[in-house]
Amino acid sequence: MRGPEDVVQRVLSSPEEAVEALPTWMDDAGVDGWLRLCEAAIFLGAPGLLTAWRTHLTPAEATVLDLVERRSTGRTVEASHLDAALEVCRAQDTRDLALEGRVRMERGLHRYEGGDVEGARDDLTWAETRLSSVAKASRDHDLSLLNKAAFHLAVGEAIMALQTYGELSRTAGHADESIAISRLAAGRIHADLGQEFDALRLLWLGHAHAIRAGQTMLAIEAGTTFVDLAEQHLTNDAAPMAQQVEEAAPRSAGGPVPQPAVLRSEAEAVLTWCSEACGDDLSGPERPELRAVALLAGRYGRTDLVERLLDAAEAVDDPMLCAVMQQVDADNASRWATRMAALALKGLDPDAQV
Repeated sequence: MRGPEDVVQRVLSSPEEAVEALPTWMDDAGVDGWLRLCEAAIFLGAPGLLTAWRTHLTPAEATVLDLVERRSTGRTVEASHLDAALEVCRAQDTRDLALEGRVRMERGLHRYEGGDVEGARDDLTWAETRLSSVAKASRDHDLSLLNKAAFHLAVGEAIMALQTYGELSRTAGHADESIAISRLAAGRIHADLGQEFDALRLLWLGHAHAIRAGQTMLAIEAGTTFVDLAEQHLTNDAAPMAQQVEEAAPRSAGGPVPQPAVLRSEAEAVLTWCSEACGDDLSGPERPELRAVALLAGRYGRTDLVERLLDAAEAVDDPMLCAVMQQVDADNASRWATRMAALALKGLDPDAQV
């Protein structure tokens, strides 16, 4: 089992067994507290379990759960709600240092949304510092780092964002999903700065850690971004990316910059994985992952990777994918144009037949 959602699903499917087995299931899934189970029960729509498990919460956990419930039911979380939760989390009799950090992080995000940039900076920095000391590499600590980095990007501080992403070390116990998100974002920043050797290494890591985390869409996004950037640096004698990652070392200012190089076979292997991960179902009005794979397959001369699309214009519901396929599947460009026009008409008239 991967997390609290899996525990909730197992309890729902085997309620009688759960009476004795729940502690073991929690251990197996790495769930170390009742708050995470209660949150999962909210997200999965299990009110009976929520009622039973709520009794195990501390006052600080209960007030944080109130915030989660408020959001899940579409009610606005105001600054007053966050301030009240903070009071509980830091009161002498009910203090919870880790949850205090979490609520400060949430208040920082709330302040940023309200236009208070410096207040947001203070809260996000305070939260990350607190969580790094009392709950390092926990889910909330990972979120605090990702949110702090996103804040730096939003206010134009790309280098600070890179530094923050770098604090999600691959050897410090952080979740694979968090590492994947950080490497994908950091890789894009390096690419924007023209530092393509670093960008390729980070994007490859993002793809690999997303696979480990079971996050298919994230793995496709990181993988196709890697393949896109790798195209102009393909060779047949580059070191494998795993070796490049292990041999990477900090560089001194003014020192030589390694030249980016990627094995063509390795780039094509990543593209093949992404193609297979898209699945055989071609339906859906928004299929950005298929668009990316199809576009890259055309550029790499690997239309065999989208063979299931070549004779299937009528099965596609995404007009943007049709536009991509007009270029990739030039022999059937007119069919793709016809399908794209039909889908555009459907967008104007939902009752139109396509």
